[in-house]
Parts: sequence; structure tokens; C-alpha cells
Amino acid sequence: MAAATIVHDTSEAVELCAPCGLYLKPITKMTISVALPQLKQPGKSISNWEVMERLKGMVQTHQFSTLRISKSTMDFIRFEGEVENKSLVKSFLACLDGKTIKLSGFSDILKVRAAEYKIDFPTRHDWDSFFRDAKDMNETLPGERPDTIHLEGLPCKWFAAKETGSEKPSEEVLIKVFQKFGEIRNVDIPMLDPYREEMTGRNFHTFSFGGHLNFEAYVQYREYAGFIEAMNALRGMKLMYKGDDGKAVACNIKVSFDSTKHLSDASIKKRQLERQKLQELEKQREEQKRKEKEAEEKQKEEERKQRELEEYERERKREEKLRKREQKQKDREVRRNKKQLEKLQAEEQRKLQEKIKLEERKLLLAQRNLQSIRLIAELLSRAKVIPEFQKSAMKQCFSLGKRHTCR
Repeated sequence: MAAATIVHDTSEAVELCAPCGLYLKPITKMTISVALPQLKQPGKSISNWEVMERLKGMVQTHQFSTLRISKSTMDFIRFEGEVENKSLVKSFLACLDGKTIKLSGFSDILKVRAAEYKIDFPTRHDWDSFFRDAKDMNETLPGERPDTIHLEGLPCKWFAAKETGSEKPSEEVLIKVFQKFGEIRNVDIPMLDPYREEMTGRNFHTFSFGGHLNFEAYVQYREYAGFIEAMNALRGMKLMYKGDDGKAVACNIKVSFDSTKHLSDASIKKRQLERQKLQELEKQREEQKRKEKEAEEKQKEEERKQRELEEYERERKREEKLRKREQKQKDREVRRNKKQLEKLQAEEQRKLQEKIKLEERKLLLAQRNLQSIRLIAELLSRAKVIPEFQKSAMKQCFSLGKRHTCR
């Protein structure tokens, strides 16, 4: 679908659902073909842009809403133009169809043909003949008869529930908009079903050239009259949105009748069964993921405990090694202290022995002196020396003997 375009003149808009700001506006397109002459000079070419500007100048006081090249060949250039109102189409065609263009630098003239854009829209004959000739359709059953409209290129924002703040389309808003033509039996917006893409292998999220998200929808009417009225109303129309600020934009949408039994009871039941299977499969996948996650967490926990155990064992061995090292150091210290003590004791014993020997020698010398004095005294007494000498010798001997006794 083409991007939404700004609408300056909304006089031809028809109300679809005013509370939702939605209207229908006539498609005002035309196709313009410009026949190109045979280029005789090599290297010379015709400017598409110059041809387009000449076409714009041919409509005098009016102007195109949009004008773009739809196809370009060596023989012709085809343009697709759009104007503001349906009433302007005829005047534009009168200014363009059958006219000619003279380009600077070219002697040949370019012929212009213009016609109203042929809208690709199914007719009543199309759906009547389809359902009449289809062998697998039962026109007595909903969804297998002309009662369902298939819409593509609907802007999501235009059908979103404003009170929710979401930009996703709402089935309630869709019903509110299209129940204008008759009672609605059922609707379906595939993009709202999270399992639909997996069920069908299709992507229901589509973007327009303007970057806005579009969606497709199915609207099933309870009566054939509602379907007919809706198709007639949508034929040759664009969808227009008018905001609270009065500004309006419009976009082309594709409308067709459903030929796939999309909203038949059998198709709905089939989708429900497929959805249930996918939900069950999703539960199984989630359960499998949960078990895998639990197993992974359990393994991680066991690995963590193993690491802690290994770390504890390493720490224990390290502490044991450190303890043994400290014990060895203590043992060495004890042995060293013991040796030093033994050395000190030996030194003390040696000194004591030397002292004892010294005292024994002194005692021996004192005894010898005493014996000498006694001997001398005995000799003096025998020799009858003077008494003073005898007294003095006795005193000295007595003094020495007393000191030795005290020691």
C-alpha cells in the first residue's frame, strides 16, 4: 500500500465512523502516458523530470496532489497523478489528453494520452460466479459464501483503542467502524494472534512506504446485504483519517472478497486446534527449557560446591603445610634453645669445676701451710725458741685454719 498523503480538501469525504475519525474519500487518480520519439543523435536523452514539469504546466491554474513515474521505457513514460477532488479529474484530463509537448533541443513533439485510473476492485459478478462455480463451497454455511471482506493496508494507529494507549489495532474498533453497513458476525485480525505466523508461515506485520505499520483484517457480515453495502461503499475509495486538530490524511487500501473460507466454522475450528497444539507445544518447550535451566543451575551449583570443596582442600593443605612449617620452626627453635641451654649449663659446670678445683687447691695450700706451721712450731718447741715467736706462729696458724673452716 502507498504511504498516507495529506488531504487539504475534505469536502468529498464520506463518513465511515466519525467517533474514530475515519472517512472514505474518492480515489482521484489518473494515468498519463507520454510517447517518446526515436532518438536520432547518439548520447542524447530525454529528461523525465523535464517532461513531468511540462505536464504540471499544462494543467494551468490547478496542481497535482502527487505525480510520480510508474513506468519508463525507450518508447514511453507512464505517470500516475492524483488530484484533490473527483470533480477535478475531468478538467485535468481535458487539459492533458490528446495534447502535445515540445521539448527544447528536440524537433519531434511528444504526444500525451491521459485517462482516469482504472481501479482494481471486484464486482458483484466476480464473487457471484466464484462462489457459484466453486466445488468446495457450501453457500448455506457462513464463510463459504459472499459474506466476508478481506482488507489489507489498514494503518494500525487508526484502528487502535485510544483509551489503552496501544498502537495495536483493536477488534472492537474494527467492528465499530464496519458495523455501519450491517450486523457483523465475526472479525479476525491475524497479527493479533501470536501463533498465526507460525501456523501459516506468513508475516502479518507490514510497513507502508511512510514507515507506519499496517495490518490486514477479515470482516464477516451476518447478512449478504451488509456485505454488498460494504463492498459498494468501499469501491473506488481511499481511507481517510481526520484528527482532533482537523488535519486529515488518506491512504489506499486493498479490498477483496474472501475466497479462502477464512471465517468459516471449519477454518476457525482448525485454527483453534492448531493454536491449542502450538500452545501445548509451547508449554512443552517452556517445560523443557525450565528443566534444562534447572539442570544447568543444578550443575552450576554442583560445580560451585566442587570448586568450594577443592578450594577448601587447597586451603586446608596450605594451612597444614604452614602449620608443619611453623612446627618445624618451633622444633628448630626448641632444639636451638636446648643446645644453648646445654651449652650454658656446660659452661656453668665447667666454671663450677674450676672454682671447686681452685678452692681445693687453696684448701690444700692452707693445709700445707698449717702443717708447715705445726712443723715449725714443733721444731721451735723442740728447739725451745723464744715464746713470742711461738705465740705469733700459733696465732697465724689459728687464723688460717678458721678461714678455711668458714669456707
